[in-house]
Amino acid sequence: MGSGSGNSNFLQVVLKNFDVLALPVVTLVYPLYASIKAIETKSRTDDQQWLTYWVLYSLITLFELTFAKLIEWFPIWPYAKLVLMCWLVLPHFNGAAYVYKHYIRAFYMNPQTAQIWYIPRKKNVFRKQDDILTAAEKYIEEHGTEEFERLITRADREARTRRSSNYMIFDDDYMY
Repeated sequence: MGSGSGNSNFLQVVLKNFDVLALPVVTLVYPLYASIKAIETKSRTDDQQWLTYWVLYSLITLFELTFAKLIEWFPIWPYAKLVLMCWLVLPHFNGAAYVYKHYIRAFYMNPQTAQIWYIPRKKNVFRKQDDILTAAEKYIEEHGTEEFERLITRADREARTRRSSNYMIFDDDYMY
């Protein structure tokens, strides 16, 4: 009889703390695994699902941090969060993709809201290293490797010419 009550006590502890045990698996472990898988595929659908999930996860976390004292008054919150996160994560529901398609994309693609969030493009396209790499890859795809090498050689020659002509600065009394 001692072992039977030990099993039921363990089961009671697990059931009472189910949200504490399941939440990290549902909100972090599985999404991390699925996100890595999505990175390795060429599908935009799974990328959209998991990028949207991480945005929503961040917003929910910010909400919890901001309203922690208020949330303490609602003992059902951990269970409601677990249900919501399961809906967002589980492939059967694809809740994050649903939220993206019906709310985020609809808001973002609306011409009126697009004007609110308009940010002018930077004039210098090659400000970030990634931009240069992306442009180089695109150029190679369109024109081929040999043409890219010719472009680099030509740019190198022009840069050397500019540097050598910059040393010949004339002043009234001095020549540098």
